[in-house]
Amino acid sequence: MTDPTAGLPEAAVRRLESSAFSSGLTVPDFAACLELGLQPVALVQGFCVMRWGWYGAGSGFMRGASPYIGGNQAPGAYSETYRCPHGFVSNEHRMWGQNIEQTWVEEAWAGGYNAAYDRMLEEATALGAHGVIGVVDRVSHLVDSGTTEFHFLGTAVTVQGGPPPAGGTPWTTYLAGQRLTKSIEAGFMPIAVVAAMASVRVWAYCMTEYLMEGARSWGGPTGSHQVEQVSKAHMAVRQLARKHVRQLLGGDALHGARLAVERRELSQGDEVMDCTLRGNRMCRFKDFDPVPAPRPTVRLS
Repeated sequence: MTDPTAGLPEAAVRRLESSAFSSGLTVPDFAACLELGLQPVALVQGFCVMRWGWYGAGSGFMRGASPYIGGNQAPGAYSETYRCPHGFVSNEHRMWGQNIEQTWVEEAWAGGYNAAYDRMLEEATALGAHGVIGVVDRVSHLVDSGTTEFHFLGTAVTVQGGPPPAGGTPWTTYLAGQRLTKSIEAGFMPIAVVAAMASVRVWAYCMTEYLMEGARSWGGPTGSHQVEQVSKAHMAVRQLARKHVRQLLGGDALHGARLAVERRELSQGDEVMDCTLRGNRMCRFKDFDPVPAPRPTVRLS
């Protein structure tokens, strides 16, 4: 059999015979991380699938069940009640309404998210990595199945000449390349990616139902109206997401925050609002200290 390395330079032979590595970084991010003294080791990932079915037929959480389900909540959870101003009209008339924080949904989401995250860390730890950079996390829902998939992906790196990570757990960050370089230059070191989800259920009462259907407020003036119940639910779900993330920071700073809201309409004004807030938990470890300019890799002259 012909030797495939025959005739190749010695340096090329060494590269072919050495252990290969994988990376999810772009070429500029890869080059910037090498300038920081970070050596990519491997692409690491974690995955988890969660199944829940609170909004299916017969779930007990659809319209017709009692709205006063605060017994499922943690103490201090958000809740507001709205009462019909018209009095009894008919059996179909919505006499009550409620915005309620779905703490059981938040806990289930956190369980799936953390399970996938921990599996990514297990892979990085087994490789002897100091950290995981360029983390990407995706949360997707399979249509009509009540199944949610959590997927983490990142590039495990080692710090050249660095001591083992504190506690044996690698640090993680959504950042990579110039964004990571600038954060370290400013004196902030990543600790971990953090994320939290807040969920608020809107049980529409009569006024909300009319306005969300495009009708004028029954018994009220014509013209434009604020849909108060839905407006307050939107404010509450965002405030709750920020509150949950602050509890994960331990006094550190949140950088690169990303907030996303997903709405699911259930029936005639009833809906669920889920707000997810992600970011980088960072701690200050030095004052601003400019990073040396990178070496040019291509010369024009």
